[in-house]
Amino acid sequence: MNDLVSLVDWSRAQFALTAFYHWLFVPLTLGLSVIVAIMETMYVRSGDKKWLGLTKFWMRLFGINFAMGVATGLILEFEFGTNWSNYSWFVGDIFGAPLAIEGLLAFFMESTFVAVMFFGWKKVSKGFHLTATWLTAIGSSISAVWILVANSWMQYPVGMEFDPEQMRNVMNDFWAVALSPVAINKFFHSVMSSWILAGIFVVGVSSWMLMKKRNVEAALSSIKLAGWVGLIGMLGTMATGDGSAKEVARVQPMKLAAMEGVYEGNEGQEITAVGLLTPGKQWNDDKDEFIFHIAIPKGLSFLATGDFDAFVPGVTDIVRGYAVNERGDTVYRDVSIAERIERGKAAHRSLREFDQALQNGDVAAMADKKAELNTNYKYFGYGYFDNVEEALPNVPITFYMFHLMVILGGFLLAVIALVLVLVYKKQDLLVNNRWIQLLCMLSVPLVWLCSEAGWATAECGRQPWLIEGLMPAKAAVSAIPTTSVIITFVLFAIIFTGLLAAELSIMVRQIDKHSKEDICSPEE
Repeated sequence: MNDLVSLVDWSRAQFALTAFYHWLFVPLTLGLSVIVAIMETMYVRSGDKKWLGLTKFWMRLFGINFAMGVATGLILEFEFGTNWSNYSWFVGDIFGAPLAIEGLLAFFMESTFVAVMFFGWKKVSKGFHLTATWLTAIGSSISAVWILVANSWMQYPVGMEFDPEQMRNVMNDFWAVALSPVAINKFFHSVMSSWILAGIFVVGVSSWMLMKKRNVEAALSSIKLAGWVGLIGMLGTMATGDGSAKEVARVQPMKLAAMEGVYEGNEGQEITAVGLLTPGKQWNDDKDEFIFHIAIPKGLSFLATGDFDAFVPGVTDIVRGYAVNERGDTVYRDVSIAERIERGKAAHRSLREFDQALQNGDVAAMADKKAELNTNYKYFGYGYFDNVEEALPNVPITFYMFHLMVILGGFLLAVIALVLVLVYKKQDLLVNNRWIQLLCMLSVPLVWLCSEAGWATAECGRQPWLIEGLMPAKAAVSAIPTTSVIITFVLFAIIFTGLLAAELSIMVRQIDKHSKEDICSPEE
């Protein structure tokens, strides 16, 4: 058992490491591609060479980041086969479909038109080049669609049925998977948040140019455009974040409880703005949830359901058997987690007995055991647990990551609003005030921290599940030596850190080099 725990922990750590580095590159690719496309559109429509120069300046940085994202993304997908082969077998027919579409359609589209973007100047018409730029941006977003569809299915498995003869799940409704409300909200939330990240990145780099008194006109034009893209992204992120919260409340109430550190739910449940959790708090003890916290009365009830007086279950409530109905607006008495574990183990026994009947050719016994399996299959994943505690997420990590994301999001909204006011009303202050420029530059690493905190909230909050309610991480891992995972973890950590250092070095050199040139008067 200790060897299994070690293998699961190291496999999760390796996947988290790869995803962490990959997500450093993805949001900048998604957001910067849109900003570049808008800049080139401004050039084609106006003929102003300033916009051509800005397009080429930011396109270089997009290209560097795009290459790094591809490298880390490929490794991430391979890990499903190397480290999580049981998972790949159990749901490969479903999970693999959106990833296959992403590879065949979106990635092919990106890789084709990105070549025209970078090498098509003077070789194709302005209109064709602009089309290629937009198709690259659209292809990046389409790629995100299918990856997030796959991820959302793990959070809310729909459109499938279990085939006991194959001992795996098979898809029976592709559109239920593709158009899941969880996937739709997650896609728009992720893409819009990427616009924020790219907007802050452009504002921060442009502020550095203002500090160095380089290409002031180009920097101000970049700030105006990036500020609006960032603001639109922020408003979209807030709107889709509200939708995502309601979906989480409906299909992952345990995650919502962990995000807010709620153990005992109430009608008119408050939402914590700032708080410090009580260390060592357990679902079944009498400790207070918080050492201190500042809360908004009835806020969580409204966020989760749209009703200020609705009951929102906490961790303890869910353990004892409260659940949320499909509409997400009613809490009712369901089976406790302890009983789910027993029913899950019964489902496992039925599956083993079905397999034995299949081997013996006993059709009647097969039908009988299949009926038993179907009765308890809803709780199949719980059968892998030995106690209630194994079914609970890490509440402190989920809570702190969620609130870090929210606090940083509020800070970034204030920065974007300040920059837009200054660039239109007080340009001299923006150009000459070093503190404002430093604030904008500081926002660049903070927006990445906010983005990573959002990813951590989504993924840590659903643990221990790889597939919500169906397969925990301990059942999904490959039967490989733990030492192999440790070695590859160390190697990946070294390689990815080297790639990140290389990207930062190349970007800094490119920014420094080309900011010394006259961006507003480029060669066509």
